[in-house]
Amino acid sequence: MFHQSGGCCDGSAPMCYPAGEFRTGAADVLLAELDVEGVAEPVTFWMSRSQYEVWSHTRLIVDVVEGRGSGFSLEAPEGVRFLIRSRVVGA
Repeated sequence: MFHQSGGCCDGSAPMCYPAGEFRTGAADVLLAELDVEGVAEPVTFWMSRSQYEVWSHTRLIVDVVEGRGSGFSLEAPEGVRFLIRSRVVGA
């Protein structure tokens, strides 16, 4: 699962966790269920409701780039990190 971080110690990076390891609730919005090759179940992508209100006019694209991943996210030991790219859609 992904949860789009709102800041704090890992900036605004999308964080990747084993499914269910990060607790979501009424303060979070499920943005998508992604089909990922090699993964049996869809990978969910969540964002806090307050952050979604700010980003709701954008298309979010999850990218993987070389670099040091977050200490809390699954890609940390892989030499890559997840990055969000965004594009404004409609006014």
